[in-house]
Amino acid sequence: MTFIRTYVDDVASLTRSLSEAALTELVDVLYQGYVGGKQLFAMGNGGSAATASHIINDFQKCIPPVGGDRPYRAMALTDNIPLLLAWGNDTEFGNIFSEQLRNWVQPGDVVIGISGSGNSENVIRAIELANLSGAITIGLSAYDGGRLAKAVRYSLHIPTFNMQQAEDLHMIVCHVLFAGLRERLAG
Repeated sequence: MTFIRTYVDDVASLTRSLSEAALTELVDVLYQGYVGGKQLFAMGNGGSAATASHIINDFQKCIPPVGGDRPYRAMALTDNIPLLLAWGNDTEFGNIFSEQLRNWVQPGDVVIGISGSGNSENVIRAIELANLSGAITIGLSAYDGGRLAKAVRYSLHIPTFNMQQAEDLHMIVCHVLFAGLRERLAG
């Protein structure tokens, strides 16, 4: 079997292993946040930052057509580069998400942390702050789940030690959650 076929088969197997019940529960969390007028935040580093930015784009831009005239109030904590660099330079890199979140997070908001290793310090600090603020926290991880899987209220762990496959699955999960919320709002 070629590397390409092996890679694609591994991603397909990981996709089939996703728990429908866990995904449905996360769609319910996102739905309750939306109908309650809560905010949605997402963050991650590297490829996970790109996933956070991408999915927030979908939630903010594409929910209003089915959810009425109100968008999901959503923010990717990865997207304000000057602010990220200011927090990183003036304090430390571990604060780049938590200090942004501190200004916005309210009880009942939904905060998604994405980390392949599950051990990204800046994501963990923001999740801890969100928990203390009464937000609902979701973690997308891989490897052994790391600290993130233990820190969040809802953990969705991808059982792989291949970072690229973890990132593939995290994007699939985010799109499933988005599509599930759209379906729920439309129905």
